[in-house]
Amino acid sequence: MTAVTRVLVLNGPNLNRLGTREPEIYGTATLAELRDELGAAAEGVEIDLRQSNDEAELIGWLHEAVDAHTPVILNPAAFTHYSYALRDAVALVTEAGIPVIEVHLSNPHAREEFRHTSVISGVATGVIAGFGFGSYRLALDQVLRRP
Repeated sequence: MTAVTRVLVLNGPNLNRLGTREPEIYGTATLAELRDELGAAAEGVEIDLRQSNDEAELIGWLHEAVDAHTPVILNPAAFTHYSYALRDAVALVTEAGIPVIEVHLSNPHAREEFRHTSVISGVATGVIAGFGFGSYRLALDQVLRRP
C-alpha cells in the first residue's frame, strides 16, 4: 500500500466566486486561500485544487482520478442536485476503490428544499457539510487516514 502523495480537490459551478458570492452563506475566503490552507494541512501531499463551471470538465477530471488512482475531494455545487453524469463519473472512481469525499461549505439540509437531495451522495465514499473550509479539512484528514 502506497501513501497518498496527491489529492484532487474539485469544485463545481460558481465556486470561483468564493469570497464575493453570498458571503453570509459561503464566507469571504477565496479558493486560493483554500488551496493554501489545505496545502499547509497536508505536508508532503500535493493539493491539486481545480474549479470549473463546466460539467464535462469535472467529469474528465474524475476520469483522470481513476486513471491516476488519485483520491478526490469534490464539492459538486449546484451539480449535486441533478447531475447524473457527474454521479456516474464519481461511481467510476469509487468502484475503482478510490475515495471520493463529497463536501459542502454550507449545510444543504438547512437551506432550500431543492438542496436537500444529492444525487452524488449515494456513490460517494462519504459526505461532509456545513463547516465552511472545515468541511474540506475534515475530508482531507479522512483521505489521508485511509489505508
